[in-house]
Amino acid sequence: MGCCSPPGAMVLLLPLVVLLAACRPGHGYSSNCDYVLESRVVIGANDLTHLGQEVEVHTIRRAILHEYFNNKTMINDIALLELDRPVHCSYYIQLACVPDASLRVSELTDCYVSGWGHMGMRSAAPVQTAEVLQEAKVHLLNLNLCNSSHWYAGVLHTHNVCAGYPQGGIDTCQGDSGGPLMCKDKTADYFWLIGVTSWGRGCGRIQQPGVYASTQYFRNWILVQMGLLPAEAPTSTPYPVYVSTSYQRPKPTYSSPFRPCPFPRQKVLDFFNLLQELLQGLRGKKA
Repeated sequence: MGCCSPPGAMVLLLPLVVLLAACRPGHGYSSNCDYVLESRVVIGANDLTHLGQEVEVHTIRRAILHEYFNNKTMINDIALLELDRPVHCSYYIQLACVPDASLRVSELTDCYVSGWGHMGMRSAAPVQTAEVLQEAKVHLLNLNLCNSSHWYAGVLHTHNVCAGYPQGGIDTCQGDSGGPLMCKDKTADYFWLIGVTSWGRGCGRIQQPGVYASTQYFRNWILVQMGLLPAEAPTSTPYPVYVSTSYQRPKPTYSSPFRPCPFPRQKVLDFFNLLQELLQGLRGKKA
């Protein structure tokens, strides 16, 4: 996936930030990711041949590569995009939750991947890409199994998630990179953003499932980039942050009936305020 055409992304936590496994220096692509700043982010689309009124089109203010990304081993294959304005929640645009260390990701069973990538192996001619967003249910696979000698033979790391089927057949493919791996919560009606499509050997091969960047592993890094955690001192030369020099941030005008996506931290505060009121009411009844 090159800098010029990031194929998939997820709105993450704040409405100004998009999670993207993209903009890879080397690896056959240009190391100058200024190109990505000339791209547009389309949110809420389902059919690429017909973009309805529900679609939002955004320019990119800033692109942040993980400072220790390695294009040979695909370690730290994650990046962030900051958009020009807030994203509005609607029927077509919704938030997903990024798990912290307390979530037992391996216990989630209702998991899905999506994208507009290739719909078959590259050896098939001609290669067909999707015009309508594709979705597939996958299983989260044990990382030790995926690292076994007949699978990926130890090349996966703790920052990876392995998902698909041992027998192959259903998988992400070229062009799906940067897309979401999401799992429904076991008790509540919302989804966890578990991973970002990173790489794999072929598509749908036996014992070669898709490999994803773990958002749980990179959660603190994401929060640091958002200014919600203090930054750690770098131990080596990081990749640069690419900023649009011609960017002039417009004053937001909301003509849409939908409000901007809420910041989850405020939701948490509202929840605890309501909980405190409930506890005070219960104490009053006992008195």
